[in-house]
Amino acid sequence: MSDIFEITLLSLQVSTFATLISLLIGLPFGTWLALGNFRGRSFLLSIVNTGMALPPVVVGLVVAMTLWRSGPLGGLRLIYTPVAIIIAQTVISAPVVMGLTAAALEALDPRLRQQLLGLGASQLQMIWMLWREARLPLLAALMAGFGSVISEVGASMMVGGNIKGQTRVLTTAIVLETSKGEFEKALALSALLLILTYLINLALTLIQQKGSRR
Repeated sequence: MSDIFEITLLSLQVSTFATLISLLIGLPFGTWLALGNFRGRSFLLSIVNTGMALPPVVVGLVVAMTLWRSGPLGGLRLIYTPVAIIIAQTVISAPVVMGLTAAALEALDPRLRQQLLGLGASQLQMIWMLWREARLPLLAALMAGFGSVISEVGASMMVGGNIKGQTRVLTTAIVLETSKGEFEKALALSALLLILTYLINLALTLIQQKGSRR
């Protein structure tokens, strides 16, 4: 039970950190893409939309090569650490948050921006009001970002190494137990992962519904 608790706690920690970092990156960048009018905007949007479908194993390979001892950031010695998993999961989740943020803001009536600026709102105030107006789809973007990392296994395995007591998370533990033929343990861990994911998304959904009534 102590091992399961440790694995579960680490899973929640790395996925939560990765999602929050993705939100800090994706929210402003997605807003810039949605509201900006500059050359190359369509190209950047296509890159972000492509990033939403990045194969986790490809992300794991690139991050592993970057953090490997002979890689550009090898001196930081982050490979096979929880930080490496957070980095890989952030790369996976950030484009999801960016793309859905941009789509949510682009769906708003463009006259709203003009109205807010006409009433004397600053750029920051205007952006804040747009975020409030699009808060429900933005919350959905957060849920999608979290869902993309809590269930991810390929990148976590490649950069974390699935080391017991250090980098083993629920998804990599499920793969390990399956490879050993311990299907009952694998099923129990799978059920635990599904329950955790459901409870977190349930909480976010309740927040979303509460916000829709306002």
